[in-house]
Amino acid sequence: MTLSLIRRLLAVVALLGAALPATAEDGASRKLHDGFDGTGFAETGGLYYRENAEQKAGTAVFQSAVKKVGTGALELSVRPHCKPDSEGCSERAEIWEETALRVPYDQGVWFGFAVKFGDPVPQDDHRYLIAQWKREIGPDAEGDFSPFLALRLDNGRLFATIESNYQPSTEAASEGGVSTCPAGQAPVWLRPEANQMRSLIAHDAQWRAKDDGGIFPSCTDKLTLTSRGNPLPAPDSGWIDFAIYSHPGPDGDGHVELFANGRWIVTAKGFIGHKDQGLGENQYFKFGPYRAAGDGQWTLYYDDFRRSPDCIDVLRDEAACALVQ
Repeated sequence: MTLSLIRRLLAVVALLGAALPATAEDGASRKLHDGFDGTGFAETGGLYYRENAEQKAGTAVFQSAVKKVGTGALELSVRPHCKPDSEGCSERAEIWEETALRVPYDQGVWFGFAVKFGDPVPQDDHRYLIAQWKREIGPDAEGDFSPFLALRLDNGRLFATIESNYQPSTEAASEGGVSTCPAGQAPVWLRPEANQMRSLIAHDAQWRAKDDGGIFPSCTDKLTLTSRGNPLPAPDSGWIDFAIYSHPGPDGDGHVELFANGRWIVTAKGFIGHKDQGLGENQYFKFGPYRAAGDGQWTLYYDDFRRSPDCIDVLRDEAACALVQ
């Protein structure tokens, strides 16, 4: 075989390798960042605005008037699109990770982003999400699977939840109409009919245990919470910078770390996520305003998105990263 032929063969192999899609293993090792400083998504961020029927309610604008760092930030808004009395219809302006960059469901990875609520901050009792982590859902899966980790808003309060398959739980103790759980256990909303349950893992300082916490009337020891002594920031407090470690574990080895504005909020370990038949091999993240059919325009600003297998790239605090290892 001549040298020129060998060179041509090597060139073909290189081209074929470049054309092959990235595997989830490759995606998990990638370090992603987008400061939303240009007129479109950065190649280094691996993000895109998904075009589908629900996203028709939304708009995405790269702008420079409201920003946390750099020269710009992303403005995401939703407006009324569903009929007010419709069930199962949602209005979204969500940004997705590229499919080839998704992380395997059994691996942990750090996510970071900054968010600012536009005025007015919704104050009604309604379904609002600002970020969510889900497992891929295959065509053979049966059921409507909620995000295994989500940042939510209700009655003007910011809170975080973890979802898992249904597990028998105990009724919370009640004193003065306020439900309480034993130390380390998570307040939980049981949904055996859907083989799911939703645990409350963190909330802001304005949270009302009697009123806002009423939707979590039971306790579970299947998810262990370690409070780090800090509430979530209030939605109207300005920019909130999140750093979150996501490692689902539907068999009980899940692990979530939640930081906000550099403060350690909570550690959650145990049953995190779903393992129903037909679910995919990867987790995926999406952020942006998502609500059930609603009135008026709801706007959120996002900046400084990052994702990495290494804590320091997201939390940017060596001492804090050393504590969570």
